[in-house]
Amino acid sequence: MYELADMILAQSDRTKAIGIAALILFGLLAVVALFLFIKFAGLWLQAYFSRADVRLSELIGMALRKVNARRIVVSKITAIQAGLQLTTKDLESHFLAGGRVENVVKALIAANRANIDLPLKTATAIDLAGRDILEAVQTSVNPKVIDCPDPSKGRQTIDAVAQDGIQLKAKARVTVRANIDRLIGGATEETVIARVGEGIVTTIGSAMTYKSVLENPDNISKSVLSKGLDAGTAYEILSIDIADVDVGENIGAQLQAAQAKADLARAQAEAEKRRAMAFAREQEMRALVVENEAKVPLAMAEAFKKGNLGVMDYYKMKNIVADTSMRDSIAGPEKKK
Repeated sequence: MYELADMILAQSDRTKAIGIAALILFGLLAVVALFLFIKFAGLWLQAYFSRADVRLSELIGMALRKVNARRIVVSKITAIQAGLQLTTKDLESHFLAGGRVENVVKALIAANRANIDLPLKTATAIDLAGRDILEAVQTSVNPKVIDCPDPSKGRQTIDAVAQDGIQLKAKARVTVRANIDRLIGGATEETVIARVGEGIVTTIGSAMTYKSVLENPDNISKSVLSKGLDAGTAYEILSIDIADVDVGENIGAQLQAAQAKADLARAQAEAEKRRAMAFAREQEMRALVVENEAKVPLAMAEAFKKGNLGVMDYYKMKNIVADTSMRDSIAGPEKKK
C-alpha cells in the first residue's frame, strides 16, 4: 500500500515537472513572439494600412535571411502607391542578388509615368549588369548632351586636316537618348564620343579646302549623323551639333618644309658620298702614278744594263724634260707674290 502511494506521488511530481517545463516553454515562445511583434509591428502596420500586403511571417523570414526588411517594405509601399503590382518575393530576391531595390522601383515608376514599357525582369537585369537604370529612364525621357571630345580626358578639340593642308579644331555636342532595349550589352558614352570624333575627322579630311568647312559646318553634322553611329550602343543619337570650329596650323606647309629639309639632307649626303668617292679615286690614281714613277729608274737601269740606252741618250732626254718644264713655266699663269 505504501508502494502504491509512492508511485502516485512520483507520477504527480513528473506531471508537475512536465507542466512547469511546458509553462516555461510557452513563456519563452510568448516572449519571442512579443519581441518579434514589437520589432516588426511598425513595419507590418505601415504595410497593412498602405495595402502593401506584407505578412508578419514574411518579415520574420527576411530577418532570418538577413534581408533589410525596412528597405523591402518601403520600396513595396512606394510601388503600390504608384500603381505598380510588385510582390515581396520579387523585391527580396533582387535584394539578395545584390541589386539596388529602391533604384529599380523608382525607375519602374518613372517609366510607368512616361508610358515606357519597362518590365520588372528587364529593369532588374539592367541593374544587376551595373547600369544605373534610373538614370537610363531619365535620359530616355529627358535626352542629355555629351561633349565631344570629353574635356575631362584632357582634350578640348578634335583636330583634323583638310586636303589643302590647313588644320581645323572642332568641338561637337551630341544629344542622345537612352535606348532601354540596348542597355544590356550596349556600348557606353565613350564609344559614342569615339565614333563621333572619327566621323568629324573623316569629314574634315575629305573636304577640298578648309574654307568650305568654315562656310558650312552643318555639313559635318549631316555627314556624321548619316553614318548610323549609334548602332550597337545603349543610346540613340538625336542630333550632332558643331559648337565651334577654329583654324589651326598650316600642317601642309609644315610637312612640305620638313620634306624639303629631308630632301636637302639627302642631297647633301649624296654629294658628300660622291665627293668622298672622287677623292678616293684621286688618291688611288696618285698612288698609281707614284708607283709608275718609281718604276722609271728601274727601267732605265735595266736599259743601261742591257745596252738599250746610252749616256748621251740619257742626257738628251734630261734636256728635253728641262726644256719642257721651262716652256710650261713660261706659258703658265703668273704666280702671285
